[in-house]
Amino acid sequence: MLGAYFYHEIIKKTVIAFGTLFNNIEIKHKADDTDQTLSIIKVPIAYGPIQKFLARVEQQPNFDRTVAITLPRLAFEIISYRYDPSRKASPITKFCGVENNKIKKVFMPVPYDIGFRLSFASKLQDDALQILEQILPFFQPSFSVSVKLIDEINEVRDIPFTLNNISFRDEYEGSFDKRRFIQYDLDFTAKTYFYSELPTDESGGIIKRVQIDYASAIRAPREVRYVATPAATKDYTNDQTTALTATLETSKTLMKVTSSASLEVKKYIQVNEEVMRIEEIDGTNIIVSRGQYGSSIQEHYIGDKVDRITIDDDALIDIDDDFGFNETRTFFQDFKSFSSSQGNDV
Repeated sequence: MLGAYFYHEIIKKTVIAFGTLFNNIEIKHKADDTDQTLSIIKVPIAYGPIQKFLARVEQQPNFDRTVAITLPRLAFEIISYRYDPSRKASPITKFCGVENNKIKKVFMPVPYDIGFRLSFASKLQDDALQILEQILPFFQPSFSVSVKLIDEINEVRDIPFTLNNISFRDEYEGSFDKRRFIQYDLDFTAKTYFYSELPTDESGGIIKRVQIDYASAIRAPREVRYVATPAATKDYTNDQTTALTATLETSKTLMKVTSSASLEVKKYIQVNEEVMRIEEIDGTNIIVSRGQYGSSIQEHYIGDKVDRITIDDDALIDIDDDFGFNETRTFFQDFKSFSSSQGNDV
């Protein structure tokens, strides 16, 4: 009734992200007189209530033998789910995700707070304090983790984990044969999102052309047309049009190549990772402007290949890449108008 089957594993991914925060906590035991480190223990962590592990510890009648469950130990579990109206967006609003260079319109996610409880227990007070002090400095009061919530559309969001409360108890009372332990409970809130099913249609794609027509009056024929298309800022085709015949130092703008037949003034080229613009061509001597499109100026050597950045590269721009724009302006006096249904001037 609600819709087609979907499962994005968001709760599982949030649990993994939370547990990973605490999987590298260690405690050190030192000699009292020399301050020499006697042992370093990596504290194990598992999903589940801490009482489960404490019960197994207390069931060991022989305190001297090695047991499968020992202290100190970390454990965490989900304790609550709560809708967060403060992060609510319109339920019919959509945002754009990308899958295989296709634009997919997805309904805005539903914000929920997931409550976590991180517990740890130890036999020694110093062990517990070492664990606590390796956690608290990172939460002021939250620590954000980037989590890919939806793999299909590369939906990555920063999930803040907020530390809300700390409580502890020391079980030191009782008979001598009762095992003592110190337990700390830290309550956290993870502000995550839940998504509905993704659209299955393949309609839509990256916008590769924007056209605007200007007119001097309403319903008048267009007089000026502005067109913008993406322009590649790096080489994709690896055409290796020519090669250097001399070393190009970082302070130089004169580049010597084997052939300049395919090169044009005011066009862009790429040598290794540096993009340059051609200013002058004199035979096989090329004057260039260095470090274009934010690329770093590097030293290049004899034999390094020179690639042109052309319209063929524009067609290969990926949606996640940086790119510029090709802009053209055309003036008309033919009293025609652009028909969006026919795709031409009528």
